[in-house]
Amino acid sequence: MEYHKLVRDNIPDIIKNNGEIPIIRILDDEEYYKCLLLKDSEELKEVKNAKTKEEVKEELADKLEVLSHIAYYHGFTLEEIMTEANKKKAKRGGFSKKIFLEDVIKKEK
Repeated sequence: MEYHKLVRDNIPDIIKNNGEIPIIRILDDEEYYKCLLLKDSEELKEVKNAKTKEEVKEELADKLEVLSHIAYYHGFTLEEIMTEANKKKAKRGGFSKKIFLEDVIKKEK
């Protein structure tokens, strides 16, 4: 069975412990970043397709793990990203009010 995707670090050992042989390679930085972005999209789809609250929680945890590695790739910690998110939230708000912008009418000068 072929996968051709980025997997968590312990997956090859788990495969070996199941009596199977994983065929792996280590990605270069450029490939790694592209695969992280693909993995992020994959995890979003899994969040959308989750059927239970527990599945949603698990998929969000996977998405957060990918996000932390995307941040690290760019030289940031997850804590730095959270600090930035909190600054933006303080300045522009969050999404809790469920506001949907339909249009903006420009003022005439």
